[in-house]
Amino acid sequence: MTAPHNRPAPAAPLPTRFTELVGIDYPIVQTGMGWVSGPSLTAATAEAGGLGILASATMTYDELEFAIKKTKSLTDKPFGVNLRADATDAAERVDLMIREGVKVASFALAPKKELIAKLKDNGLVVVPSIGAAKHAVKVASWGADAVIVQGGEGGGHTGGVATTLLLPSVIDALGGGDGTTSIPVIAAGGFFDGRGLVAALAYGAEGIAMGTRFLLTSDSAVPDSVKREYLKRGLNDTVVSLKVDGMPHRVLRTELVNALESGSRAKALLAAARNANEFKQLTGMKWTTMLRDGASMKKSGERTWQQIIMAGNTPMLLKAGLVDGNTDAGVLASGQVVGMIDDLPSCAELITSIMTQAHARLAALPR
Repeated sequence: MTAPHNRPAPAAPLPTRFTELVGIDYPIVQTGMGWVSGPSLTAATAEAGGLGILASATMTYDELEFAIKKTKSLTDKPFGVNLRADATDAAERVDLMIREGVKVASFALAPKKELIAKLKDNGLVVVPSIGAAKHAVKVASWGADAVIVQGGEGGGHTGGVATTLLLPSVIDALGGGDGTTSIPVIAAGGFFDGRGLVAALAYGAEGIAMGTRFLLTSDSAVPDSVKREYLKRGLNDTVVSLKVDGMPHRVLRTELVNALESGSRAKALLAAARNANEFKQLTGMKWTTMLRDGASMKKSGERTWQQIIMAGNTPMLLKAGLVDGNTDAGVLASGQVVGMIDDLPSCAELITSIMTQAHARLAALPR
């Protein structure tokens, strides 16, 4: 594993509307990955000049409060919190973020316009993640300040359209073919270096977001044994599975995933119910709360009750792999970009190398 490093000399800033909006030096976002994006990774990203985002969906309210305070003790730079807009305690979590002066609220499921308005009225920047141009237009009309657009190459829950097609479709929908958009667009899915950042800027995006690349840093709390498992993988070693939680979920190919893919639907549902109960016990959630959350997901999204039941799989299977280091019993979310990664830099080294390469590429392009 990579040993601790001295902080490299910072690269020159690269201002965009997004960097100015959130107050960071570089247009690079570390996404909110459940069980992965804790205070140490988020603060390290912020200190390196990017935007770190805490993942709160796998945290209780008390754990989130501790994580926010811990992150603030590690950095005085802006950071964000990713939360579920459909969680039963979403309002309380929003109030916590407002009290603690969190800069950015990010969402996997689009928040309603009333929630966006409350956050903005209290000085937070609202950045939903979207997977279709029509969703970008909708959240922009509701007042979102920026959007993260993740193409199908991305890890975790993902869509079927590649970033190279989804990104320009969103940019066109939010402005026009000249590359200008009503709100900043952040590109995600398949990014890992300065060349990708320059390509995203050429499309009209104003930054990139990365998950797998930040998971594979020395600042990530993921066990070293698990990081080694990622580093062994090639470009064809991920699969988009419907058997993890009923939704398209890009993960590393493992024996467990292969077994899930070849197993029966009845067995998958039974395993999901067991894992949902385990997650309930871990977080202290009540069954009534989980059922209310499920009903909210059913109402606000396109999930069937079977998919909602299977959603109980996700937190526990990811925890087994990413926290407990049990790659035989856990699931490892991953973008296809894993096949391009062979090192474990610090966040400071990673961001400096991306920005140095980006500046070099920009300088080499014809004017």
